[in-house]
Amino acid sequence: MKKTSTRLADGRELIYYDLRDDTVRGAPDRRPPARTVTTSGIRRDVLLGDAVAVASHRQGRTYHPPADECPLCPSRDGRLSEIPDPSYDVVVFENRFPSLAGDSGRCEVVCFTSDHDASFADLSEEQARLVLDAWTDRTAELSHLPSVEQVFCFENRGPEIGVTLGHPHGQIYAYPFTTPRTALMLRSLAAHKEATGGENLFDAVLERELADERVVLEGEHWVTFVPYAAHWPYEVHLYPRRRVPDLLALDEAARAEFPRVYLELLRRFDRIFGKADSPTPYIAAWHQAPFGALEEFDGVTRDDFALHVEVFTIRRTSGKLKFLAGSESGMSVFINDVPPERAAERLREVAGS
Repeated sequence: MKKTSTRLADGRELIYYDLRDDTVRGAPDRRPPARTVTTSGIRRDVLLGDAVAVASHRQGRTYHPPADECPLCPSRDGRLSEIPDPSYDVVVFENRFPSLAGDSGRCEVVCFTSDHDASFADLSEEQARLVLDAWTDRTAELSHLPSVEQVFCFENRGPEIGVTLGHPHGQIYAYPFTTPRTALMLRSLAAHKEATGGENLFDAVLERELADERVVLEGEHWVTFVPYAAHWPYEVHLYPRRRVPDLLALDEAARAEFPRVYLELLRRFDRIFGKADSPTPYIAAWHQAPFGALEEFDGVTRDDFALHVEVFTIRRTSGKLKFLAGSESGMSVFINDVPPERAAERLREVAGS
């Protein structure tokens, strides 16, 4: 992998990740410098104890542009975009409309390929490995920023999810706090560790899932399963067999196998509902241990956390979406219409079809 860091006309950082070491990146951003205004701020909800990012400037972000005006395609044929070069393998750049900025963190866009009509599932294993390496590199770099406590790599796919740019891409949020969902995991880890005299809850969950009927596919270094208490109709968790706290701690064997397992999982998601409902909208979310202090979670260290990916779709059956209505949105109590065992069975049925 070759990494080349540069700056856009307005000062935002842009980084090329290339498969070939002899690739040269030197195209300047020829767009006139534009004034970038961000209004991001963090407000605490004193009743719930969580945080809300308020970012009014995002009301003006690019919304469903036609393909020939996509800002994530490379600059060519006289049209200028966010990526100055006429081609690329993987690109990461600071979001022009960030939810988090300055002392409130940082947001980045990850473009998986220059092919506007592709998806992550269309990537080769070599390309998927390059994306993994980019996620890892950005996690390392962002973790050193003084305002950052947790790094979250994720992909939203499909207009049903709320995606406003059709080009295959994901995002990275670098939060200035430990996110509420991660804090819940850490509290459960601490309670289980104390109750069992030191047993790791992630290890116990993985052992239970491997012995049950919800395993979807397995590799030598990775395993995927529909969790016992899945929140979403089709939800799969992908774990490395060797527990590590973050992307940086994965060994080479796990990195080498990841593209094959992950690409197969995404391709199965596209087969769940048949061609009429493909591609399947989904969210893919990497859970990593926070880089900040964990004193409030008694007895828990970063090494107790287990890196994993959660992939889920909001489609519950052909032509129907799962909406977060009263119970989910009002009380955070999910109601799942698809038994996790049936979801796992369906995901096994569509292997290689």
